[in-house]
Amino acid sequence: MIRRLGRGESSVGELAAAFPMTLPSFMKHVRTLESNGLIRTVKVGRVRTCVLNRERLALVDDWLAEQRRIWEDRTDRLERFVTDSVEEEA
Repeated sequence: MIRRLGRGESSVGELAAAFPMTLPSFMKHVRTLESNGLIRTVKVGRVRTCVLNRERLALVDDWLAEQRRIWEDRTDRLERFVTDSVEEEA
């Protein structure tokens, strides 16, 4: 859903069509994303349109980048440990 909204706003019906679930179940996901500020919705008549909140998503991106750095450091240390252990045994 986030990836699709990255290309532009979309109605809930258009978004839901790509997922194998009922519309009420899909709406739970929409409400969760909206309550966390990742998307905004606007209802005009019977159509609810979703828009990605890029500013809020940038905060998540910053956190993910930090987590990625942490895990890359950990895996680098693990690789060095395993490599050094194998070299010591040889």
